[in-house]
Amino acid sequence: MRVGAGAFAASCVAIEVLGVAIFLRGFFPAPVRSSSRTEHRAEPPAPEPAAGASSNWTKLPLPLFNRVVIVLIDALRDDFVFGSKGVKYMPYTTYLVEKGASHSFVAEAKPPTVTMPRIKALMTGSLPGFVDVIRNLNSPALLEDSVIRQAKAAGKRVIFYGDETWVKLFPKHFVEYDGTTSFFVSDYTEVDDNVTRHLDTVLKRGDWDMLILHYLGLDHIGHISGPNSPLIGRKLSEMDSVLMKIHTSLLSKERETLSPSLLVLCGDHGMSETGSHGASSTEEVSTPLILISSAFERRPGDIRHPKRVQQTDLAATLAIGLGLPIPKDSVGSLLFPVVEGKPVREQLRFLHLNTVQLSKLLQENMPSYEKDPGFEQFKMAERLHGNWVKLYLEESRSDVLLSLGTKVLRQYLGALKTLSLSLSTQVAQYDSYSMAVGTVVVLEVLTLLLLSTPQALCRRADLEVPLRSPVFSLLFYLVVLVLSAIHVIVCTSTTSSCYLCSLPWLVAGGLMVLVSALLCAIVSTLTRTVIEGTLLRKKAAFPSSRWSEMDLLLLLGTAGHVLSLGASSFVEEEHQTWYFLVNTLCLALSQETCRICFPGGDGKPQQHARVLQDRATYKAPMLHRAGHASPPSEALGGPARWAVLVSPWLVLACCRLLRSLNQTGVQGAHRPDLGLWLTSSDHKVELSGLAALSLLMIFLLVQRGCSLVSRAALALGLLGVFCYRAAIGNVLFPWQSGNKGFSKGIIEARFVYVFVLGILFTGTRDLLKSQVIAADFKIKIVGLWEIYSGLVLLAALLLRPHNLPVLAFSLLIQTVMTKFIWKPLRHEAAEITVMHYWFGQAFFYFQGNSNNIATIDISAGFVGLDTYMEIPATFLTVFGTYAGPVLWASHLVHFLSSEASSGPALSQACFCYALICSVPVATYLILVTSLRYHLFIWSVFSPKLLYEGMHLLITAALCALFTAADQHSRTRPSERWTLGTDSS
Repeated sequence: MRVGAGAFAASCVAIEVLGVAIFLRGFFPAPVRSSSRTEHRAEPPAPEPAAGASSNWTKLPLPLFNRVVIVLIDALRDDFVFGSKGVKYMPYTTYLVEKGASHSFVAEAKPPTVTMPRIKALMTGSLPGFVDVIRNLNSPALLEDSVIRQAKAAGKRVIFYGDETWVKLFPKHFVEYDGTTSFFVSDYTEVDDNVTRHLDTVLKRGDWDMLILHYLGLDHIGHISGPNSPLIGRKLSEMDSVLMKIHTSLLSKERETLSPSLLVLCGDHGMSETGSHGASSTEEVSTPLILISSAFERRPGDIRHPKRVQQTDLAATLAIGLGLPIPKDSVGSLLFPVVEGKPVREQLRFLHLNTVQLSKLLQENMPSYEKDPGFEQFKMAERLHGNWVKLYLEESRSDVLLSLGTKVLRQYLGALKTLSLSLSTQVAQYDSYSMAVGTVVVLEVLTLLLLSTPQALCRRADLEVPLRSPVFSLLFYLVVLVLSAIHVIVCTSTTSSCYLCSLPWLVAGGLMVLVSALLCAIVSTLTRTVIEGTLLRKKAAFPSSRWSEMDLLLLLGTAGHVLSLGASSFVEEEHQTWYFLVNTLCLALSQETCRICFPGGDGKPQQHARVLQDRATYKAPMLHRAGHASPPSEALGGPARWAVLVSPWLVLACCRLLRSLNQTGVQGAHRPDLGLWLTSSDHKVELSGLAALSLLMIFLLVQRGCSLVSRAALALGLLGVFCYRAAIGNVLFPWQSGNKGFSKGIIEARFVYVFVLGILFTGTRDLLKSQVIAADFKIKIVGLWEIYSGLVLLAALLLRPHNLPVLAFSLLIQTVMTKFIWKPLRHEAAEITVMHYWFGQAFFYFQGNSNNIATIDISAGFVGLDTYMEIPATFLTVFGTYAGPVLWASHLVHFLSSEASSGPALSQACFCYALICSVPVATYLILVTSLRYHLFIWSVFSPKLLYEGMHLLITAALCALFTAADQHSRTRPSERWTLGTDSS
């Protein structure tokens, strides 16, 4: 069966997406869990150990606190409380930390530092899986044991106000709640007012035992304007007032009930220097944890410095404080300062309950648990504890009892620390079967693409898929039987959960059929290739062609990038790789232009001219329309020659300027850059002027290919972009002054969306019209450009104002490369495709992106939305993040359609684009599998894996665009464009 190279590549990428999805499902598994987690049955607490005596303490200890109030401030960084900002903006909290009855800690949050996994860690004490960063957008009900579940089972009444993520995680657990949308980041006022408005009423009532407040405003301010915004100080002052109101109310209630309460101030995660979160920098993982209660004793002059603990320790501490069982999946330790004022027997009882719970969890998740140092320490501490209880029951009050009690305390604390560390290192069990199947699917597709390369890059740009050959049929059924047997063996012998084994047999069978078909297609293609000798006939296919210097540069550069993914430092600083490759490409293009514009006497320029002629005669993209030949390289003279010579250096200068706009990566992210300078409140005038100039430049570069109606829509849309940014306070009109009159910009953003949709609709209509109706070929070219223009307008709306120069320079470089590089030098479709890919990747990092989840600008997903809508928000966030690669790929489609015989050129471009995206994905799957126990697997390699998966999904959509644009020439061969006759 013969298919076009573009359609074949698009199908291959779609299958790769399936393979990567299966791999991700196996690579991001569920963390270690208690075997009794599904039943949640009440188990009797472990009795107090006693050596040769019978202790009557077999029940849980009484609660330490009558009430608990948890104030969780989203994105509260530790230095916002313990640093200079805390002293300035949170004086009441600072007083409690320094002189009040409190215990202060710096709680470390494990990556991913996003809200939903952190809530799970705080309430269950477990370490959520990294895949929870995806589930964070739509949190499912939490099935694990938690403090809230235990509180409800004990009859305690829990009230919640704040982030609706809690309501989704704990449905039917709150006797009263009011949830607020957490993803509408433009709102940082009402989202907190909706929480505070309940306080006056609920604090006066006595019908609750636990109150949870989750404030989102600080996090939203960080996403909008960063941690150094003046809004941060105002919000911290507001939170300080809230804390003072709650604390004074609790103290007044304690005078009536004579029982202490507990007030907890904490953050779910921190905030990076850019205002985002999700990764593992110190600013993102360090959060304050302050426990305030009149039960805590503090002498005058007692200076306490915040100790560093784990965020998971809060669950065990809350359970002990409320007289509840510790959640079964908790890997945290009791914060001992909370109970150190209690009698020794109670202290030992609390520590014993915690170590018993951790030891049980260790036994259920580690086969050789008896050899674990923590388990050995626990057994030793339990024996010593029994001896101590025996002495205590004998009413011994000697110094021996005191010294033994101190020794047991140290032994328990050491066991807790070691057990918690052991369980934290056992956070996940990989689903090796799913990972293997996903990797096999991706490798099979990559192998098939590589074997099909000679056919795909030939003049016809189509290939034979051997689906009906006898070799295929016989081998296919044998492989299906073998894979079915392997599937049965794995699913019946495995002791751990396996995703593929949980699928219906029909779905699993379909997957095995797909793997078998791909394998047989590879064997058949390889057999035919060897028989026909196509790998050895390149000279016959292209009589005078050979690898040029540009071909070697693009091939070696791409291969070098793929190999660099094996090192964590290169993954963290991948932007440097792409900057180097783009700069090297500019220098190579400069050398090539010099050879053309200044012929010498050594024969090299003539040799290069022959290569150009070989390209024109034998290789497909056919870059000029018949009868419309561009002047040969020898005819370049005057301004045209100098324009060609200067173009690579102009592109190089633009790239160097863009590097200074946004510092990214890990090593240089903290360094000041031009973007940070522009976004400061002191330089709003400069930012406004730069944004206006960039928008004007965008209009001038884009309008040249649009129809009159689309040109007017583009102008109004870009004006609307500036109005939107002015409405939300990012930029200023000349007549504006101060920081007054700002809004959410809903009307302005929707005004722009109208023009975006209008331009996209017009372009799509023209594209369909060119395929269905016998119309002029120019309609298709205009339609593709208008689709491209609509995407440019959408990117201008979503990008932050200081990033508008990135978009403007991107368009400028595309224009320069088109007019002065690709046309005069007559590069092949494959070369042009790789260049577009390189520039697209470079502009991904020019935007300030990285392989760090914290650099994702989620505020782009809420432009023009007055409420959270999952699908539009996700689409806008993804497009805003990948605007660079998408726009460069869209430009590639238009360029090849307008300058070449669009059939072969677009098919070849689609094939090359799919291949160049597939190679790093397949390689990276192998790398992360081999490095899955690496120290940086969760902080470095896993985020990059998610980026690669999303990039592959976007590539599948772009290949669909290539294929749709390619249908015109294949359905109407009379419109074919040729190059063989374009001689002057």
